[in-house]
Amino acid sequence: MKVYYEKDIDLKPLTKKTVAILGYGSQGFGHSNNLRDSKVNVIVSDMKGGKAWEKAEAAGFKVFTAAEAVKQADIVMVLLPDELQADVYKSEIGPNLKKGAYLAFAHGFNIHYGQIIPPSDVNVFMVAPKGPGHLVRGEYTKGRGVPSLLAIHQDPSGDTKEIGLAYAAGIGAGRAGIIETTFKEETETDLFGEQAVLCGGVTSLMLAGFETLVHAGYAPEMAYFECIHEMKLIIDLIYEGGISNMRYSVSNTAQFGDLTRGPRVISDAVKCEMKSILKEIQDGSFAKEWILEKKANMPVFNALTRKGEAHLAEKTGQNLRKMMPWLQKEKLVDKSKN
Repeated sequence: MKVYYEKDIDLKPLTKKTVAILGYGSQGFGHSNNLRDSKVNVIVSDMKGGKAWEKAEAAGFKVFTAAEAVKQADIVMVLLPDELQADVYKSEIGPNLKKGAYLAFAHGFNIHYGQIIPPSDVNVFMVAPKGPGHLVRGEYTKGRGVPSLLAIHQDPSGDTKEIGLAYAAGIGAGRAGIIETTFKEETETDLFGEQAVLCGGVTSLMLAGFETLVHAGYAPEMAYFECIHEMKLIIDLIYEGGISNMRYSVSNTAQFGDLTRGPRVISDAVKCEMKSILKEIQDGSFAKEWILEKKANMPVFNALTRKGEAHLAEKTGQNLRKMMPWLQKEKLVDKSKN
């Protein structure tokens, strides 16, 4: 596995080009602000008249429609939601791409599943930070970075890797490490991690624990602290030094419970279901389901989102966070700005 750092990368090729960031969401916020601070010429695109457009303008960026931005850009980074990219590509990006331009993504979904097929004279690469855009920005401002993946899909100009590395360094990834991969590997492992562990697995595990305690008669506040709030404290220890580091830090009682009860929760049946989820990602079943969900105006997505927002755990957490006012001062996500 090849890993690159700032010392290995020349940022100059990037500073001579105009980069268009399409989408001023979480990743767009992080990429655009970091690149600008790295002395790169950045323009931004989002839906005209929308809140994201206003936030980008308030941050001092020149903001354009996607078509206008693509016409001006040497490098086009597509950071729109996955489910919108194909339609915007067909109507605004593709018809306005310059010959020899660089088309970039932070996730391989639409390239890997054939929803976007760029012409052969366009360079295509991916820089995928291993963290949300707000964290990409937050780490950069602290002089640190978020590790990122680099993949090359098309290279007619012969320097796409050089440009991709410079882009990754421009958002701060060179401080933490840039790892080479492929669009296929990034897409399939990323979707699996999100669904089975990082988002789907972890949230379902926390809510199951919360519900178990509440249904047994314990106070929701106690259940929230034990099964949700303390998750960050445990993850921080793992982030710092691995699972063994966490086990070193907790009590012997906690470690014994971890070692003997954890496998009963995450049993062979759970692993079997994980394999089924991975197969759905590999054979395109999940991608097809998600594309059709978007075309139907996302009824399942919206219904499940509303159900999650109304969960007792969310209400309990909202009240408990009032006890910790510093969270508001140090938060990564400020919906009024990013």
